[in-house]
Amino acid sequence: MLTTPITAGLVRGALDLESTERGVLPHRLPARARRQIPDGQLTMAESQPSGVRLVFRTAASFVELDVLATKRVFVGTPPRPDGVYELFVDGRRSGQASVPDGDTISVDLATGAARHEPGPVRTLRFDGLPGHEKTVEIWLPHNETTRLVALRTDESVHSAQSSDRKTWLHHGSSISHGSNATTPTGTWPATAAALAGVDLVNLGFSGSALLDPFTARAMRDTAADVISVKIGINVVNADLMRLRAFGPAVHGFLDTIREGHPATPLLVVSPIHCPIHEHTPGPGEFDPDALREGKVRFRATGDPAETASGKLTLTVIRDELARIVKERSVTDPNLRYLDGLELYGEADHAELPLPDALHPDAATHRLIGERFARLAFDAALT
Repeated sequence: MLTTPITAGLVRGALDLESTERGVLPHRLPARARRQIPDGQLTMAESQPSGVRLVFRTAASFVELDVLATKRVFVGTPPRPDGVYELFVDGRRSGQASVPDGDTISVDLATGAARHEPGPVRTLRFDGLPGHEKTVEIWLPHNETTRLVALRTDESVHSAQSSDRKTWLHHGSSISHGSNATTPTGTWPATAAALAGVDLVNLGFSGSALLDPFTARAMRDTAADVISVKIGINVVNADLMRLRAFGPAVHGFLDTIREGHPATPLLVVSPIHCPIHEHTPGPGEFDPDALREGKVRFRATGDPAETASGKLTLTVIRDELARIVKERSVTDPNLRYLDGLELYGEADHAELPLPDALHPDAATHRLIGERFARLAFDAALT
């Protein structure tokens, strides 16, 4: 049995690997950006490895991976499903596994109080791999912080050669992060990447697509052949800014990306349909009646009349993004706009409603990914 150090050459989709006392922790923001994070929400989200996977070549007949997962328990609600690790061999899905425990963070949604309890390292084992030299991928759970402790095989492991596939760099909200998707390759960005044949770097951060300058700088400094930015829902449900600030913030975010990628295809994507925020500003909050029933559901608490004074709704944001892209594209021919309603609109909501009033379910993730692959990549990659 051979143990292989887990290094950057074996990990894709992460912007940084942090060595800790209890394993290697993949990050989706670099250390410089992490030092500027203002809240625990983004700290949690960027450490959840959505789109991150181990990729290597080996003739091994089995793979063992020791992991330390961080389980999040929301007091008063049903237990969250365990995170899923998906195995692919030469591009074919060949297995999946989960670990039942690990570190635990218990969160009271009513008060925001959190309690941390340390837990054990667990071992995932994938047996019966074909004996020839092959490419092995292990996709990490998109919604469960995971420290990688040890990688063991019965044959040597080496880095897979870089493919000739394009790299797609994407930033968005919890919907891009993969909330309510059931597997790491079932998130809509992973679905779109597979259909388009591109390598994904997913900077979808739950609750945290807020036009943060440090995120723009991370995107500026990350190699990419295609870039997309999905903006809107978090700005509204956080009640973060007014229309006066939103437009310049979008310009600044795009300006920073363009410093590192002056001619890369860049797609600005507006929000998908979300009835609670179409015409009602934030802030959004957990629905207390649903919490009393042990369910998670969201609601908007703003006053629609306040849009006249600059409060933001999804309708307002779509109009503003379309205007900004139209104006910028006069001097930036590689900048495009995609209306999020083309990915998921009012008619789709009637057939596939958002289960918690905010996030798509697994079937809707698939639908959005299929549409994005068709609408975004056909033009960008030709």
